[in-house]
Amino acid sequence: MDDQDTFDRDAFDRDAFDRGGSGSDGSDRRDGSDRDGAGRRIADVAEEWEVRGSTTPFQGKVTGVRSEEVRMPDGGWARRDYQIHPGSVSVLALDDQQRVLILRQYRHPVRQRLWELPAGLLDVPGENPLHAAQRELYEEAHCKAGTWRVLVDFYTSPGGTDEALRLFLATDLAEAEGERYEAHGEELEIETARVPVAELVRLIHAGELHNPTLITGTLALHAALTGPGGLDALRPADSPWPARPFEA
Repeated sequence: MDDQDTFDRDAFDRDAFDRGGSGSDGSDRRDGSDRDGAGRRIADVAEEWEVRGSTTPFQGKVTGVRSEEVRMPDGGWARRDYQIHPGSVSVLALDDQQRVLILRQYRHPVRQRLWELPAGLLDVPGENPLHAAQRELYEEAHCKAGTWRVLVDFYTSPGGTDEALRLFLATDLAEAEGERYEAHGEELEIETARVPVAELVRLIHAGELHNPTLITGTLALHAALTGPGGLDALRPADSPWPARPFEA
């Protein structure tokens, strides 16, 4: 018996997964509970450690770098440098054939052309993320969607930036009206494709795709499609977003 067989038979109970049952830690989530066997709530919580000094040694057009002295649990102080970011949105656009709309463009820091999802910055503090996502889908793909849901919220790299990203699922797709958005910079050479969800999952596991938002979105979508409740279990598009509060 190889390692894969051992995992399949002993460690992963598919029936329990499908019904939201017992986890590997002994917790029982069939009632929708989000607590583990020790009674801990499995959810991120807000917390802020003491800071004795904060400077911004660099501020660019969109992002900057903040340097802070933070008190550690042992009472000492440690310097933490991180990127400050206005926040982002992205769109996983899924057509009626369960194909995902993806884009390929050049990313200079990694010297690669990456396949990605339509995405962009929150241009204005407090901007409604849904409106920003609808704008990005139009500008980058000349596409619109009739139905929007929140697929997942995450911090892109919380050890080095405060960037928060809301990823929407857009369905009931159609071509946008009017003229196409006039592209600039790297967007002048954007390519588009529509790829089945299963094929994207295969390419991710094969190490062929590397954009974190595409990877996160694809795997979250696959989990939603195969999990209890399907897409109807996802949050509404106007759900609160504590990381970047907005007005509806």
